[in-house]
Amino acid sequence: VIAANPAQSKHLETATLKVHGIDVDIANLRAQEIYQEDSRIPTVRFGTPLEDSERRDFTANALFFNLHTKCVEDWTQKGMSDLFHGRLVTPLEPVQTFHDDPLRVLRAIRFGVRYQ
Repeated sequence: VIAANPAQSKHLETATLKVHGIDVDIANLRAQEIYQEDSRIPTVRFGTPLEDSERRDFTANALFFNLHTKCVEDWTQKGMSDLFHGRLVTPLEPVQTFHDDPLRVLRAIRFGVRYQ
């Protein structure tokens, strides 16, 4: 187990574990993050797998692994195909996705360059 950083992630209810030498983040499903103008720490509302997948940056990052069924779940119905075809697609309209978090534009550029 990696040492926690409560100041950084307490509001996200996130834990990081090391499994066979790989860092694995475990988090509750989130539906909505409301940011105050003076803070980057959001108020979080827990949600369903579909709600959580829709707030992700790209469909390929909205894939979940179900520990009980040992299957990948694709709630956007596009993530597996986009990953297979090497596409970066937002789960919602791009304008909304990038407006919610403008850093996603930089992430898209980084992924595009790295995984051409």
